[in-house]
Amino acid sequence: MLGIFGAAHKQLSLMPELPEVEVTRRGLAPQLTGRIISAVEVREPRLRWPVPQAVRKLAGRTVRAVERRGKYLLVDCGDGHLILHLGMSGSLRVLPPGTPAQKHDHFDLVLGDRVLRLRDPRRFGAVLWTADDVHAHPLIANLGVEPLSRALDPARLHALTRKHRAPIKQFLMDGRRIVGVGNIYASESLFLAGIDPRKPANRLSLARCARLAKAIKHTLARACVTTSLPTASSARRKAATGSTSAKASRAGAAERRSSGSCRASARPTTARAASVRFLFSA
Repeated sequence: MLGIFGAAHKQLSLMPELPEVEVTRRGLAPQLTGRIISAVEVREPRLRWPVPQAVRKLAGRTVRAVERRGKYLLVDCGDGHLILHLGMSGSLRVLPPGTPAQKHDHFDLVLGDRVLRLRDPRRFGAVLWTADDVHAHPLIANLGVEPLSRALDPARLHALTRKHRAPIKQFLMDGRRIVGVGNIYASESLFLAGIDPRKPANRLSLARCARLAKAIKHTLARACVTTSLPTASSARRKAATGSTSAKASRAGAAERRSSGSCRASARPTTARAASVRFLFSA
């Protein structure tokens, strides 16, 4: 199984950013938790990896929780987990049953009076199933510390950096160490902590690690707050899947141009709010 997932893992993890996945999880949880899966429809199984046959047999199970690990959404069905990833162009919508499927609507999870629908034009997303320990899955097992959790404290960050001479920004972007701190959030966190992104990771003192851990949590938490959940009607009015993604891309491009400088942008992260990809039905 490792061979199937290993080669493509790096590219898949490029999108989306962790805060929008967390906000998506928060939006999905009350919509799905406690509901019985009444049907599953797979229109296009050829996503990043083939949708397994086990996914088609989920009817009758009850969704116990919607969790997140890194940028993966984990739908707990009691005897296993549905693993979802939005890839580079995916979006999730909660819609009324019978809503006509569009060209790139590849997967429906029907839960009585609502449907969770995955739209993914580029098909880099994922819909997978595991009946084993989800945290041992090849896509999940090697993910680093969750930055929004208590596990990322000054002592843990200090210990993680001891054997790494790479620049601290590069270290932060390594998902095997800390998961989900991408280019923009790494720059903002380092700016907030007053740390040069070029400084070797193992040269950070415990005091600086304390400032950086606090800055990472603050930056990501702020992004989770400023990332909104647009309604389907507002998205249609604004053509959200096109114009807002372009705004997010421009914001990312501007950040990349300054990523080598200690003067990373400290502006609010609201520009990235547009790229959240979970829409409630109108």
